[in-house]
Amino acid sequence: MVGSVSGMHASPHRGASVEFAEYRRYVPGDDLRRLDWRAFGRTDRYYVKEFEADTNLRLCLVLDTSGSMGFGSSGPSKLEYAKRLAGSLAYLAIQQGDAVGLTCIAERIVRTIPPRRTPSHLRGVNDEIEHAEAAGDTRLIEGLHEFAETTSQRALVVILSDLFVDLSELRGAFDHLRFRKHDVSVFHLLDSQETQFEFRRPTRFVALEGEATVFADPSEIADRYQAAVSQYLSELKSIVLESSIDYHQITIDEDYEQALFRFLAHRNKSRGVR
Repeated sequence: MVGSVSGMHASPHRGASVEFAEYRRYVPGDDLRRLDWRAFGRTDRYYVKEFEADTNLRLCLVLDTSGSMGFGSSGPSKLEYAKRLAGSLAYLAIQQGDAVGLTCIAERIVRTIPPRRTPSHLRGVNDEIEHAEAAGDTRLIEGLHEFAETTSQRALVVILSDLFVDLSELRGAFDHLRFRKHDVSVFHLLDSQETQFEFRRPTRFVALEGEATVFADPSEIADRYQAAVSQYLSELKSIVLESSIDYHQITIDEDYEQALFRFLAHRNKSRGVR
């Protein structure tokens, strides 16, 4: 993946490139010297020429807004935590002149904002992040496949989700994104209660997606639950390794700035090339 600041990404190209890449519609703030007047004469619309050196990075944030993301045993929910990460990454990308887009997925793709690189565009992305709500069943897999099919230009795709999906299907979605030449990173957000299961008395567990409820004595199911979680995480880590996914498991009681720093440091160390 390419870009201007090695903290987020590094260019695989050697030296500066001035090879023409594409046209895009003019937006306020673009350099007027890059307007293509011939295209204006043909279409009566303003277009800007982009070159390989200008297509440094398209950061596409994929935010899971399904019902399970609304869970948080103490403090912010998984969705609130994801919003902080997404907003910070969007700001950093715009600051270094890169384009940012946003896709919110729940039962379907709820909202898509195509990547742009202007400060005014950042305000629109942040507004959508701020107003995102956790609701509905998870259709993350279908959303990722649709995203892969409709996003033709290479991008750094950052997925923020609890990944409560069928893992065999998730592998297919990851492979689809990689087949389309995207660089994929995942923030896997979990609450400590989901991994440690520290319940002491009979409890009614209510599904955040669907209407299922289970009343159980934790002492009778704790061992089986922990075994299931361990198997799930082990299988997931095998999938991300085989699919060349930049994977970060995060418990949401961790300071989000530390999680963000670890992500940026890892990309800097790996030079951002997959």
